[in-house]
Amino acid sequence: MAEKASFLLPPISQNEKGWGPCEAPESSSVPYQPYSKADKLGKVSDWTGNTYQERRYMNRYNSQFGAGGTLFQYNHEEDESSFQLVDTARVQRPGYLRNRARFQRNNNMRRDRERREERKMETLSKLQKGRDRDRMRLQRKWQKQWYGRRWNDQPKTQLKLRQASVDIHPDWRCVHEIEFSQLSKLHFEVEEPETLKTCGSLEYYDKSYDRVTTKHQRPLAGVTRVFHKVTSTDDPVIRKLSGEGNVFATDSILATLMSCGRSVYSWDIIAQRVGSKLFLDKRDNSQFDLLTVSETATEPPQDEGASINAPANLALEATFINQNFSQQVLKRGADRHQFDEPNPFITDEDEGEVASVGYRYRKWKLGDDITLVARCEHDAVMTTKPGGELQFMSIKTLNEWDPKVAGVDWRQKLDNQRGAILATELKNNSCKLAKWTLSALLAGSDTIKFGYVSRVGARDSSKHVILGTQQFKPQEFAAQITLDMSNSWGVLRVIIDALMGLPSGKFLIVKDPNKPVMRVYSIPQGAFESDGDEESDEDDEEDEEEGEET
Repeated sequence: MAEKASFLLPPISQNEKGWGPCEAPESSSVPYQPYSKADKLGKVSDWTGNTYQERRYMNRYNSQFGAGGTLFQYNHEEDESSFQLVDTARVQRPGYLRNRARFQRNNNMRRDRERREERKMETLSKLQKGRDRDRMRLQRKWQKQWYGRRWNDQPKTQLKLRQASVDIHPDWRCVHEIEFSQLSKLHFEVEEPETLKTCGSLEYYDKSYDRVTTKHQRPLAGVTRVFHKVTSTDDPVIRKLSGEGNVFATDSILATLMSCGRSVYSWDIIAQRVGSKLFLDKRDNSQFDLLTVSETATEPPQDEGASINAPANLALEATFINQNFSQQVLKRGADRHQFDEPNPFITDEDEGEVASVGYRYRKWKLGDDITLVARCEHDAVMTTKPGGELQFMSIKTLNEWDPKVAGVDWRQKLDNQRGAILATELKNNSCKLAKWTLSALLAGSDTIKFGYVSRVGARDSSKHVILGTQQFKPQEFAAQITLDMSNSWGVLRVIIDALMGLPSGKFLIVKDPNKPVMRVYSIPQGAFESDGDEESDEDDEEDEEEGEET
């Protein structure tokens, strides 16, 4: 009989105080975490120990033997002394992270300082607490205000209310009003005009002025020539051509009306309805012919009184510069180009030489019922080649009065960045450039020549130098300044239709000085009569009385 295998019962240890063995196992390779029967089960998979961070759950699942999971943490026991750093170059941090540590440090210091101040305040009396609290509140408010303001920020000057170009009498009645916002989408196509008559004589342009630069400047000389600025009804040629149309004006008046949407300053034009005809005139002794300066700038000049940078004085300076430059760049004493008829405005009373100017009377058909006759002007003539075709020119001047205000110094950038200077002038003098371009297109000029003239000193408005010239074709320059001729003709046709719908009488067109609005007032027939006419009438009456007595 085979022997049975012996079976020895292993010793059984009974733990009367817990669930586990009485003693920890001797094997050091297996970690053991003691636990208690009273421990709550709920953190089986809490490997990080951050699941229950709320105060009410902080001690709920803690073991009686201390923080759980400490025996199962990973311990790195490898020797790191054998590793060696190969790349010792400093890591280049991006620009937006370079000052982050400094800003964070400043914020921490400010926060610590505020905390220290708050601790000090805890020991102070209630009255002193309130005072210090108010002081700190004002200090933080002041810091926020100055933190958001840059070093070069300056308070914007408040624009002053501009005055109208003419005093509106209370008995004048407003018969029509046009808002400029309604004129932007108008379009009207016009056929090529017909030239009715040409008068005057033109001198030839001196091409040596095309080589003037900022390094080879030329002083602007004064010119003592006579310039005639005659309105429509005083033009003897327009009176003779009264049967050719029913609307009569000059190129400057038409350009002002066609570009009215760009104007900022106030201006006025007289409209006279005589039967079925309409005459557009400028007012006697007005500033209509003066050139504006920085009219469309973000901050136009606002000096007052006798300041050389006052708008009125700047307009006079720009007008004189334009007249002197337009005559200085011509060849003196050379042969002139003679038109069919002489200058109709030359009289024996003119003292001095008459300026070079050529008049072209042209006619446009603005529909079946409107025929426009206008007097247009050329300033000079030139030939592209010896014996070549003549090209009629319009000569205008852009003047620099203060480089700090304009933001661009012409003497530094005119030779290399002329486009930037022209773009700045277009922003600051958009209305003036549009008027010049429209006048050149109405006259049929082949070229428009711009001269760049600057003050010798910013504080002296009597001495100027020529820094350069630039020329364009009027059609190309109109496209460059976004001047649409079809829109300009549409604006003019709307204004003429509004005036032709009024009864016979005398009316005044006024641009509002502070709003993009144009109004038409009905005025008496005797309004704006010149003093010379009244004195001549009185002299005639006295002569008649003396004749009756004799």
